[in-house]
Amino acid sequence: MSKNTLNMASKNAAQTRTCLLLALWDLGGTHKEVMKGQLTKRIVSKTKKVADFQSTFEELQKQGAIAISKKGYSLTSPKGLEVLSEGLRSGDFRLEGTIVGTWVANALVKWISQIDVAVLGADVPVNRKSELAELSVPLRGSKLRVASRREGIASYDEFKSVALEVYDKLNQNYNLDDLVPIYRIRREIGDRVSREEFNTWLLEIQEKDILQLQGGSIEDSAPDKIEDSITTKVSGLRCYAKRLNS
Repeated sequence: MSKNTLNMASKNAAQTRTCLLLALWDLGGTHKEVMKGQLTKRIVSKTKKVADFQSTFEELQKQGAIAISKKGYSLTSPKGLEVLSEGLRSGDFRLEGTIVGTWVANALVKWISQIDVAVLGADVPVNRKSELAELSVPLRGSKLRVASRREGIASYDEFKSVALEVYDKLNQNYNLDDLVPIYRIRREIGDRVSREEFNTWLLEIQEKDILQLQGGSIEDSAPDKIEDSITTKVSGLRCYAKRLNS
């Protein structure tokens, strides 16, 4: 088998993985199990059968990107989202032909609209997060480039609105069971506020019984994640936020 043939096979496999993960994510696979028939209806085409995807499912399961049960599939967090993000950013991901399936186009628009949480909100320390976030998706031989510049937060009320929105998105997208790590909220908001303002305003939200800041331990005890949590003189280290009311 020639080198060109091997390269083409590798690119096709990468594209199949990305499309499968995109379909699973679009169907809500991060917070529920998607029925097998529902997913295969999305990905199976006139030229492919369900059996053609078996090796891809097995590879993604082994990689830890998806979970498979007798009834369906789910997208693991954060591994599945990371693999999907890498696939969309890869130069191997291209939508071939002149007609793009409606679900693919809609899913990409949905992904782009949620880029702050799905891509930027995971595990990037605040001091390393760029002000400008970009997602490049090759489309019909060209690139669709989306950039979002995030404005600074000037008041407590604005911070409260943004923080609660971030809390809700992280909680939903990552199945956090109403306990959202404070470091993830801080990193998602990024340099839109100073560290001092973040601490002060988040504690004020707690004082007004909107969020409860709780102790506990960070999953891998990473020093940077602990640093991006909140430590107070009275309560000590607070790692998680739990929403009480709006």
